[in-house]
Amino acid sequence: MFSAQTYSARRAELRARIGGGLVLLPGNLPSPNNYPNNAYYFRQDSSFLYFFGLNAPALVGLLDTDSGDDMLFGDDFTVDDIIWTGPQPSLSELGAQVGVAHTYPLAELEQRLRKAVALGRRIHFLPPYRGETRLQLSGLLGIAPALLHDYKSVDLMFAVAEMREVKSPEEIEALERAFRIGYDMHTLAMRMCRPGVVERQIAGAIEGVAKSAGLGVSFPSIVSQHGETLHNLRSDGVLEAGRLLLCDAGGEGLDNYCSDHTRTYPVSGRFTPIQREIYQIVLEAHDHVAAIVHAGMMYSDIHRAAYLKLAEGLAGIGLLKGSAEDAVAAGAMTLFMPHGLGHGLGLDVHDCEAMGERSFDFASIAGRAAASGTCIYRAAWKLRPGSVMTDEPGLYFIPALIDKCRTERLYRGIVDYDMLESLRNFGGVRIEDDLLVTNGGCRFIGDRRIPVTVDELEEIVGSR
Repeated sequence: MFSAQTYSARRAELRARIGGGLVLLPGNLPSPNNYPNNAYYFRQDSSFLYFFGLNAPALVGLLDTDSGDDMLFGDDFTVDDIIWTGPQPSLSELGAQVGVAHTYPLAELEQRLRKAVALGRRIHFLPPYRGETRLQLSGLLGIAPALLHDYKSVDLMFAVAEMREVKSPEEIEALERAFRIGYDMHTLAMRMCRPGVVERQIAGAIEGVAKSAGLGVSFPSIVSQHGETLHNLRSDGVLEAGRLLLCDAGGEGLDNYCSDHTRTYPVSGRFTPIQREIYQIVLEAHDHVAAIVHAGMMYSDIHRAAYLKLAEGLAGIGLLKGSAEDAVAAGAMTLFMPHGLGHGLGLDVHDCEAMGERSFDFASIAGRAAASGTCIYRAAWKLRPGSVMTDEPGLYFIPALIDKCRTERLYRGIVDYDMLESLRNFGGVRIEDDLLVTNGGCRFIGDRRIPVTVDELEEIVGSR
């Protein structure tokens, strides 16, 4: 948690941006796992955290943009609660921690909102992404759950996304702390990597690091020899010599800021010649992105630059024919990297994507946002000093996608399908780090780099 002044200043800026009406910011409710008293691990809503900083369930924030009042609604713990939880701060004490003087029982919120509606005041709220929050908002506002998106506030979506885009110095420090968790997770995975180990043993061990140093993993870890499956969460394979292990994992610090990194390395401890070639192509694209990113750059231009670098590398080993420009223009790189280059990072591992993808040319997408609930669109994302994005190019050899493209006769004369056939069991390579955009360009988040070169990986994996 940051200082009370930080949260007060954020709320004041949000009120000024919205300019009229009430801003309703519900925190998350407990979510039962398999019976009411056995809940999933609690994770607070990130926008509530950004403006109120309180990592406790069943709280609701309300900002009156006309009077300037900030309010916090919730219920104090009863003696029956305290038997199970131990002594807890009162709602007024929680409010004082984040600069909120006006605190009320949760039961008063509905009455206050109904009165505001009767007076014709606008209630601004973000599109809900959890079932519990949908039902809560429906009950508070008298709107059917299926219609909530029709009444969401696009102005609030834009304001929150714009504010959360630019990271303050204290947020950057929090991201650096999350990096250190990620560093320890990934280097442990490398030391554990050897034939005969089950993937979930590594996934479980690095999750233990995340829980012991922070709040846990920032997303379910991807630890798999099937790196060609982009979000492979099964982790039930037994590591085999000659294959590559892809580990995509990150930690969430005690203040909820996240890290996200990917490394790919040989189970046997040494890359084969073709593995080394493919890996080097991805690493060169990854490092090229880090060298060119700067404030004012459009995400779509960065993505295209990565595609061109990857295409140059594939042409160099004969998988692509002709120029890299021709391959990219034809769409052939989607066969090898069918995902975006990266995403925002902050309080969410995909920052603000509860509201969709990223954009900061809002005027051009207002209609899209009103229709779909998406205020953010990566093709219109323009980086600023303080923006944070992941840099994660990859090359994947996906048998089903190879077969589909070959059957449909796509990219004929560009892709050497006969050579590609020899790589259908290769797997995939992804390399990912987190970039902070600065006034002079960008830098990696972290005081060191997770081992990434071929020599570094072979030293740490091969010497275990």
